[in-house]
Amino acid sequence: MNKALVVILAAVTLDAVGIGLIFPILPSLLRDVGHTTEVATLLGLMLALYSACQFLFSPILGVLSDRFGRRPVLLVSLAGAAIDYLIMAFAPELWMLVLGRAISGITSANMAVATAYITDISSEEERAKRFGLFHAMFGIGFIVGPVLGGLLGDFWVRAPFIAAALLNAANFALALFVLPESRHGQREARFTWDTLNPFKPLKWALTFAALIPLMTIFVIMNFVGTVYGTIWALFSEDSFAWSGFMIGLSLGAFGVFHAGAQAFLTGPAVARLGERWALVVGMACELTALVILGVATQGWVLFALAPLFALGGIGMPALQSLTTTQVDADRQGQLQGVLASLVSLAAVFGPVFFSFVYFALRGSWPGLIWIVAAGIYLLALPLILGIRRSRRTKEPASA
Repeated sequence: MNKALVVILAAVTLDAVGIGLIFPILPSLLRDVGHTTEVATLLGLMLALYSACQFLFSPILGVLSDRFGRRPVLLVSLAGAAIDYLIMAFAPELWMLVLGRAISGITSANMAVATAYITDISSEEERAKRFGLFHAMFGIGFIVGPVLGGLLGDFWVRAPFIAAALLNAANFALALFVLPESRHGQREARFTWDTLNPFKPLKWALTFAALIPLMTIFVIMNFVGTVYGTIWALFSEDSFAWSGFMIGLSLGAFGVFHAGAQAFLTGPAVARLGERWALVVGMACELTALVILGVATQGWVLFALAPLFALGGIGMPALQSLTTTQVDADRQGQLQGVLASLVSLAAVFGPVFFSFVYFALRGSWPGLIWIVAAGIYLLALPLILGIRRSRRTKEPASA
């Protein structure tokens, strides 16, 4: 494994730990600063604000990384996240917390730039495996982060935010002093204010006919993916009367299996099956797990399904690998910015949709929410079966 890949994966892991640190304690901070116990709506609005800012600005930052290089944009992103965490650590007023989340959302190009960086340093045959490592490292960070955040939060409600700021500072130093530039950008390109149009990269991506079904699959998969973070804890409490410890334990088990599958199974699966059939196998595993979860009556079933859900995760790196073959090397940052924007779009509407449906179903059949999610997931199957792996074509003149 080359040095650049090790450094970018370490940066991704630190970033995920920093994000995960604040999850267990953010509601408590909102109650402390807002002087209220009813923070569910406020928490949802803050998460939606963060995702909306990501949606608008990820394509812009992706374009800027193509023009000026990956490292400068990554450094700005990490600095923005550190500023956000410091604001949240010391803010005495609620509006400051909201401002901090907006800043973090605007500068949150970490994932888009990191995936573009991996694309730069990887051959097409290596990309699916390396995207699998990317998701595995992010998953490991998300296992460690919430546990550490919970422990620090018991000591002081603002301690996790200080820790997250320090982690981002370490990440900034790693990117500044150790990470080499993977693509120096187009030095001859002139900057125009039109570059800051957030919908221009989306319009550009839609000029590629082969990219449209792949982006549609990407949106469906990420939309369905929001059901877990939105419903898992509520479903576990309603159906099995689980405590917070049991919910955390189940999420930890899922994280461990998911990270293992991403790290060790994605590459071999894509090498043997190809990207399209790896997608189909991943979908089949996740659909099976969702349906079983929908009819489960015992809590142990959730733990037993962890390996099956993890196998479902091999599809996303395969899909990312397929999308990178559709545009040339000078546009990979722009493409990853568009994909990050689509993830954010799913993160805005997915939780709202699934929470509304769940509260309509919880009185009669709470598990039906997982079958609803499976039904939405099935919408991607015709598109997946229609995929033909093709080399990139000449970029349309209108782009």
